[in-house]
Amino acid sequence: GANTVTLTGVDASGNTSTVTATVTVVDNTIPTITAPADISLNVDANSCVAAVSGVTLGSPTAADNCSVTTANNASGNFVLGANTVTWTATDGSGNTATASQTVTVVDNIAPTVVTQNVIVNLDALGNASVTTADIDNGSSDNCGITLSLDVTTFTCANIGVNTVTLTGTDAAGNSSTASATVTVVDNITPTTTAQNVTVNLDASGNATITTA
Repeated sequence: GANTVTLTGVDASGNTSTVTATVTVVDNTIPTITAPADISLNVDANSCVAAVSGVTLGSPTAADNCSVTTANNASGNFVLGANTVTWTATDGSGNTATASQTVTVVDNIAPTVVTQNVIVNLDALGNASVTTADIDNGSSDNCGITLSLDVTTFTCANIGVNTVTLTGTDAAGNSSTASATVTVVDNITPTTTAQNVTVNLDASGNATITTA
């Protein structure tokens, strides 16, 4: 800032005279800053983000010829993937320098898969099918879920109890499975058509017929 100095002149007879001047000292040296090491962290429980308030970022290393303060721009939530945190060093003269830190958020929470047993009836052609919606009973995940079934179609060969597996997979590749039973039922009565026939008795007075 501004500093007042006094210049004094003295001659050989001892006469003096003074005058003042202002010396303005300027700090134009930019601070140096090194961001904390990059970190990786998991999403918060039952969430698809990591709250900044719960994350320890570490401390930057900063230096300046005068005093220096540091701050970062992190706020709110860190989302899945790479998040950039910018650290700023500021000295008393307003000179600044920045450095970046990467915060990588990963999802390591597997889906919760819940199933229900179902009963399906064979159609007139002897076929039946189920969907993931038929078997699902409220499956969920903190970041979204995709459901799949290992068996979806059934025939007369499957009449009775069949075990199927429902798999839930999230975007991060985490997966869980649960089983359910699909009971295949045939409740369609046969259609029977008969025809009249004439048979001749043999020499012993007997005759036979077949179902055909």
